[in-house]
Amino acid sequence: MSDFRNLAKRAFRMPMSRRNPEPPTVRSEPPTPTGQKSLIDSALYRDGRRVHTPESLAETYRMARADPATMAWIGLRKPSEAELVSLAAEFDLHELALEDAMEAHQRAKLERYGETLFVVLRAARYNDASESVDFSELHIFVGPGFVLTVRHGRAPDLSAVRQRMESEPELLARGHEAVLYAIFDAVVDGYAPVVAGLRNDIDEIETEVFGGDPAVSRRIYELSREVVQFERAVRPLAGMLKALAAGWEKYDVDPELRRYLRDVADHAAVVMEQVDTFRHALADMLTVNATLVAQQQNAEMQAMTQASLEQNEEIKRISSWAAILFAPTLIGTVYGMNFDIPELKLAFGYPMALAMMVTTCVGLYLVFKRRNWL
Repeated sequence: MSDFRNLAKRAFRMPMSRRNPEPPTVRSEPPTPTGQKSLIDSALYRDGRRVHTPESLAETYRMARADPATMAWIGLRKPSEAELVSLAAEFDLHELALEDAMEAHQRAKLERYGETLFVVLRAARYNDASESVDFSELHIFVGPGFVLTVRHGRAPDLSAVRQRMESEPELLARGHEAVLYAIFDAVVDGYAPVVAGLRNDIDEIETEVFGGDPAVSRRIYELSREVVQFERAVRPLAGMLKALAAGWEKYDVDPELRRYLRDVADHAAVVMEQVDTFRHALADMLTVNATLVAQQQNAEMQAMTQASLEQNEEIKRISSWAAILFAPTLIGTVYGMNFDIPELKLAFGYPMALAMMVTTCVGLYLVFKRRNWL
């Protein structure tokens, strides 16, 4: 990044052709890399119609200097440092804005550097295969006579925005503000499929919650995280659009573009309301799921306790009958020994032994019955 700062500082010391155009024979070309793989599309427009389609940044610069009445619209995807430095030299871009454009993972924001606006938008795309939301960044430089877009990701489809604007030359003729608002509109419209996908996921989760799916808690958490990320992309739009509206009078914005901006702001507000609804719905689902899980665990514990109690009762019965049956066995075992004892010589020794067995069994039965073991 320090090397990039040095390159940018050297570029800022160059004269700025778009603000003070000079003859091409006097001014040398800014440094432009030979490989233009990051250049998606470059065009010059006059009165809302494409008049030139340069194939490189250097050619764009030459044509723009030769015809100051045109507006340059350059679209890039992950440009190199050299490309950004050449753009800074040509269009007088601020060093801090260039640093942000060079690196992704910026928050959505709008900053003004003199007559140049620097806008960071976070586009979103719903992935049906993985049922997840993919986020990407779009950095936009807008100033008198130029629009620069730097994409970090697949969304949004700026070629569709360009085609739409070229099909409406009256709108495109209103200048760089019209392009900026069209890009805002494309990003906000791109949120609609995301909202639909998230709503469908939430409906599925609601069914799973009341269906007793044990893995639903993890899915609720993952979807909540995506909703939070989506909220971070959408929430700053209200302030950004409000800031643009605050400059209408100062920068004499076309009345038709003002209506266009209000429409975009309304759509963004609707999306934000949906996001708030999703966030609260997921929080409620997480609470309900926790309650249902607790109830299910309590029911399982009660079932286990009941089973344990029933098992204890069975053990009591088995133990009681074992003790009752053991008593006569013990008496019979003693009398069955080969010893010369007086009891064996008595006339009533055998009946007495049987009586002892019966008495002992009856006594044990009554004891266990009183203690509810039988």
